[in-house]
Amino acid sequence: MLLIQQTSILIDECDKCVSRFWQMREEDRAPDFFAEVKPHADEIHQLLKDWQQQANAWIQKNRPKYMHTQQIASAVESMGQFVVQSFYKETSKKRFLDATHSASYTLKNFYRLVKEEQTDAIEKTDD
Repeated sequence: MLLIQQTSILIDECDKCVSRFWQMREEDRAPDFFAEVKPHADEIHQLLKDWQQQANAWIQKNRPKYMHTQQIASAVESMGQFVVQSFYKETSKKRFLDATHSASYTLKNFYRLVKEEQTDAIEKTDD
């Protein structure tokens, strides 16, 4: 899967986590860990692992001015936690929303940088 596609999926996952967080609070229920939480978390954790490797390689190759591997690592770690936390109504609201906002910001910024690099590469081949 392309880096841009993976990034887009992760941005969508941030939004889904926030929606799930509010839904679980509304429904006032505890999820079935092995039926709901674990399968979803495992899928996202694998995507995060793959994305982090590709994103770090992209950063090393393109050397963007305002994006570093530490930001990628931080977003991955944060997402790894809040994907699971989004299933539980006991999760701290402020901390959860701050974490999702931060990861989403990093992902959207990274997406923009990759998109710009792709556009520049296409324009160079057209010249």
